[in-house]
Amino acid sequence: MKPNYRHRIEALDARIHAFVDLTQEQPRDGLAWAAKSNIAVQGLPVTAGCEAYRSRISEADAEVIKRIRASGGTLLGTVNMHEGALGATTDNETYGRTKNPWNTDYTPGGSSGGSGAAVAAGLCDVALGTDTMGSVRIPAAYCGVQGHKPTYGLVPETGVVPLSTTLDHVGPLARDVETLWQAMHVLAAWGKAPALEARPLAGLWIGVWSSADSVTLTPAVKVGFDAVLQSLSDEGAELVPVSPPIYDYSRSRRAGLLVSEVEGAKEHGVTADGPRPEGLSDTFYGLLHWGARQTQEKVDSAYAHIASVHAATAEVWQSVDFVIAPTAPQEAFRFSGDVPANQADFTAWADFAKLPATALFAGLSADRLPLSIQLIGPEGRDRDVLRAASSLETMLGKPPMPPGFEW
Repeated sequence: MKPNYRHRIEALDARIHAFVDLTQEQPRDGLAWAAKSNIAVQGLPVTAGCEAYRSRISEADAEVIKRIRASGGTLLGTVNMHEGALGATTDNETYGRTKNPWNTDYTPGGSSGGSGAAVAAGLCDVALGTDTMGSVRIPAAYCGVQGHKPTYGLVPETGVVPLSTTLDHVGPLARDVETLWQAMHVLAAWGKAPALEARPLAGLWIGVWSSADSVTLTPAVKVGFDAVLQSLSDEGAELVPVSPPIYDYSRSRRAGLLVSEVEGAKEHGVTADGPRPEGLSDTFYGLLHWGARQTQEKVDSAYAHIASVHAATAEVWQSVDFVIAPTAPQEAFRFSGDVPANQADFTAWADFAKLPATALFAGLSADRLPLSIQLIGPEGRDRDVLRAASSLETMLGKPPMPPGFEW
């Protein structure tokens, strides 16, 4: 029996503030969806988390919303996000703070924090997010759910307010891989979803992302990741150390942010010396304005680095079937704390290289915060990644409900 999501939203959403606007659609037989508020839903504001667009009502559905409706799905409403999809906390000056259902003093991550929180709290079957350098997978990790970033271009972005057309991906978050599988058949127009046949882990060659000298993991993430690797070995997988070629962490981080700020500035009308558009926060405007002021040489270098990361990726798949890594180097963090600079160090590679990647719940820390790993596969092999992710989910266990949000 399907949950009464509208009742759950009415009863529970005030605790976490995931939803921004609700539809009046009657439940249907398909999946119940929520959409990040940078995705156009006819009749609702498409704000991209910006005050500037509070009154901009969508006249038509984004292509992904059309596909959801055609599949028999119900669109429950739109969920909160970090302003402009450029940020890590989903503490939005205009639309409010979305809280992590596992601990409301902690961020759900960004920029798709409302999507992660809504799924974790059991307020929908699937939530759509957008992922530029990790913004589907990091909220999935912090909120203790599953999330899939598709191969670049597999899911259409028509009707989605972009941050970076070079790096943006639309992807689903859900409580289990089976639901991700069904959601991807809708979003990618693969047709009716057949039964998900898990790919056995025994005999797979899995590249273990080697990062000890470059990225500092919190103790809980390190212990959790090591436990996953031991379980994979026990299941018969062959583990091989790998490092994404050319993917220098600091340089890649700067390149991804610069491209996002440059392309975001164009989208929101921010120029180096023109008038400031109304309705953008000081922080968001400052980031875009910085991007607009950079030299063409610096911008070209960032694009060239991203292209080189993509081109070099083919050599990884000569020796392994998949790559596994922590989703983020840390668990969710407090709103009152510093924003970790290295949050996207493990996620941005798949965006640069256009690879499918699935974030999976991997247990709870001693502080009862979710841990997460991600499985990354070759470009265009989304189905294979999800099949292997299903086996990993069986090994690791499905995400539990946060206290106070049980069915």
